[in-house]
Amino acid sequence: MLEDARGRCLRCHVLQARDLAPRDITGTSDPFARVFWGSQSLETSTIKKTRFPHWDEVLELREMPGAPAPLRVELWDWDMVGKNDFLGMVEFSPQVLQQNAPSGWFRLLPFPRAEEDSGGTLGALRLKVRLIEDRILPSRYYQPLTELLMESVLGPAEEDAASPLAVLEELTLGDCRQDLATKLVKLFLGQGQAGPLLDYLTRREVTRTTDPNTLFRSNSLASKAMEQFMKLVGMPYLHEVLKPVINRVFEEKKYMELDPCKMDLGRTRRISFKGAPSEEHVRDASLGLLTGYLGPIVEAIVGSVGRCPLAMRLAFKQLHQCVEEHFPQAEHEDVKYLAISGFLFLRFFAPAILTPKLFDLRDQHADPQTSRSLLLLAKAVQSIGNLGQQLGQGKELWMAPLHPFLLQSISRVRHFLDRLVDVDEEEEAGGPARALVAPSVIVREGYLLKRKEEPASLATRFAFKKRYFWLSGETLSYSKSPEWQMRSSVPVSHIRAVERVDEGAFQLPHVMQVVTQDAAGALHTTYLQCKNVNELNQWLSALRKASAPNPDKLAACHPGAFRSSRWTCCLQAERSAAGCSRTHSAVTLGDWSDPLDPDAEIQMVYRRLLLGRDQLRMKFQEDPNTDSSPEADAEKSSGATEGACPDALARPREAAARLLEVLADLDRAHEEFQQREQQKAALGPLGH
Repeated sequence: MLEDARGRCLRCHVLQARDLAPRDITGTSDPFARVFWGSQSLETSTIKKTRFPHWDEVLELREMPGAPAPLRVELWDWDMVGKNDFLGMVEFSPQVLQQNAPSGWFRLLPFPRAEEDSGGTLGALRLKVRLIEDRILPSRYYQPLTELLMESVLGPAEEDAASPLAVLEELTLGDCRQDLATKLVKLFLGQGQAGPLLDYLTRREVTRTTDPNTLFRSNSLASKAMEQFMKLVGMPYLHEVLKPVINRVFEEKKYMELDPCKMDLGRTRRISFKGAPSEEHVRDASLGLLTGYLGPIVEAIVGSVGRCPLAMRLAFKQLHQCVEEHFPQAEHEDVKYLAISGFLFLRFFAPAILTPKLFDLRDQHADPQTSRSLLLLAKAVQSIGNLGQQLGQGKELWMAPLHPFLLQSISRVRHFLDRLVDVDEEEEAGGPARALVAPSVIVREGYLLKRKEEPASLATRFAFKKRYFWLSGETLSYSKSPEWQMRSSVPVSHIRAVERVDEGAFQLPHVMQVVTQDAAGALHTTYLQCKNVNELNQWLSALRKASAPNPDKLAACHPGAFRSSRWTCCLQAERSAAGCSRTHSAVTLGDWSDPLDPDAEIQMVYRRLLLGRDQLRMKFQEDPNTDSSPEADAEKSSGATEGACPDALARPREAAARLLEVLADLDRAHEEFQQREQQKAALGPLGH
């Protein structure tokens, strides 16, 4: 949770539910979740015809300043006709949220005094909630720490022991590595230094690795950083390569199975056989279907060299050179290929095939049968990424019918990897993400209600007309329908703000505004109404990400509308009056393509470094209270471990001292801001 003048933000991860009450005539329900926190609420998508929905959606809610509020999650059955049916709810007190964030299965409860829904028949909802509170300082306070981080990657990675990156690598364990890796990659991307960061981390790991078979196989900071880097800069590339085949698998719903223990001969009615079906028939038919999907996947991958982002290719080239230098022996010829394919195939392509929703390839999770088909395809792509090294080994010998196809693909993959790293370094690797949305990719589309320009005397409800919108990295365009040939469009580069609109502005819910600037410098506002709050958040997020690289964004705007010769929000009578509410360009639905927010990212790094401050003092300063005079330093150097070079000890000691000084400065800045906040609170609302 982040707390600022606008309130607090809580992230609720709605995972799944089970054993829900059947509310429809089919014996199932169409469940969706509605989350309430304070005065804010959000909804998940609706999953049709199931009592066991799997959402895996993250909802972020913002609470207005005031007393802490409970979190309530309600489940409802969506009905096309009539009102929705209540399925159950769970509620968590503010104390539970702050002391022990809920994570697990929870029994659904009825509404208070709703006798008819009680009796333990409502099922359960699985949630995972994390509440984080922090203070983000103005950018200038983080500049010294940012400079130290950037300097870390310029020195020799193998010998580094006291830079911020070396300390972070030593401190961060387990699940925290992924969060830290994401923050570091975004931070270095914003500085145009993602390439040097990845090179620094991978060189440290390669230097420490003695057995090439274990290289990058653990969830180290280097592995997680490269994984998050691919997701940050390579998602449009991933979609271009995999989406056509993934869509086919979902739409065709073919039954495929090679494992005799999992084979269901009863499902073979989907496949046309002469005579009674057998395991051999099912295996042969499944083999044909699998290779029918794998063929286009392999073709798309090996033919994608020119579409792979330059930053990714340069990062892979650095990795290739580093591994080749460290393992030059002939018996380790494949290691330089495996290092790249381990990331590209095992940590990028295969996971996206296995769970397409998590990579935005599909809107919903797959049903059980499609999930099994995707698992078989993902296993095959993993085997190709391993260059066939483990074929015929382990427990999955039933994959043997696929081996001839996989072996034929491996030589093509080697050639693909050779071409992938054959790239000039004229352009800096890992430069700032100029666009988080590819120009040609349609990232969102659908019907919205658009307010007509300057309606004269029309009633509000007639001023909004239904239009079909498309959003790409280049334009926001619309027409009367998807088939309509005449389209109007607004260049995304002209967008200066994307904000919510108060319900009181038009007496309508779920309205947003897109503020654009024309060539003459004049501002224009387009008002759009969405059908529900979930759709509103998705459009806000997509528009903000598409316009993230734009310069000259507005710092403030009006959350109301100019009607009856005044703004409905601040009552100012001038249409050109300065905005009365600050904008929120970085507030989006959380995923890899979030806009870069360096202050929030460096604040998280600062918090991590604080955990290792005492350890750093003990390691390089021995006693934090000892004399730091030159004479004392000389005594320390002369008393150093026998055989150690004084210069070699002095460098990390100096780096540690600089880092500790920067952390102390940030400590003082946070204390000063806290004191100011306490003074403002003591003065009350009338204080100045």
